[in-house]
Amino acid sequence: MNQPGLAHGRDCGDGGDQPIISCSSIVKSYGDNRVLKGVTLDVRRGDVVSIIGPSGCGKSTFLRCLNGLESFDAGGLSILGMDLSAAGRDWRLWRKVRTRVGMVFQHFNLFPHLTIMENLTIAPRRVLRISLEESRSRAIEHLAQVGLEAKAHAYPSQLSGGQKQRVAIARGLCMRPDVLLFDEPTSALDPELVEEVMATLRMLSETGMTMLVVTHEMKFARDASDRVVFFREGIVEEQGDPKDVFESPRSPALKAFLGKAV
Repeated sequence: MNQPGLAHGRDCGDGGDQPIISCSSIVKSYGDNRVLKGVTLDVRRGDVVSIIGPSGCGKSTFLRCLNGLESFDAGGLSILGMDLSAAGRDWRLWRKVRTRVGMVFQHFNLFPHLTIMENLTIAPRRVLRISLEESRSRAIEHLAQVGLEAKAHAYPSQLSGGQKQRVAIARGLCMRPDVLLFDEPTSALDPELVEEVMATLRMLSETGMTMLVVTHEMKFARDASDRVVFFREGIVEEQGDPKDVFESPRSPALKAFLGKAV
């Protein structure tokens, strides 16, 4: 499905088929509420992994743990050869991770007072310290990739929800990440706008970009993923090839979930 050679990711010395994200027994609690109860998952370069499951099962929390937006209480985590289980809250190491692991949120998080071009160039200039010319070149390239080059000088308020989410995806690509994380990227959209964002994700899945997508869009999970991971009550209940997961689920909980979701 994927063509890893086309990805923009930088060489991280992941040794070919070795995981570039490796999680082992990740635990996360909020007070007495244990949200993640020992999540173990490996992701290899070029994988498109869809994470599905009922609301409140820990999917988004897990994603946020992968780029340091949430700390975790126990377990092992290695990303692009960086050992984050021992790092704790070492902000320098997490800052390095965030330059290589991008995230696209539910609600876009665009700066309303900046143009689309300015939204896309601010992080590459301030974080990666690249030139204004290079950052603009990247912005134009990735706006064209998501079909929005004509909106470079518009403001977020002038865009539809689907356009804002595609801009958010282009913004993530401008950092040339090794991995993109998507936290329910269509959940804030009206139904008629969902397809344009899903088409963008399908396009990215064909370029070799490593992607973890928390989603309720079962068609995308089934048709565009290399692997589907089913979360239930803070654990990975089942995972596998999309065909196997959707046509021959082993877990009764997954069967019940798919019966309602598909």
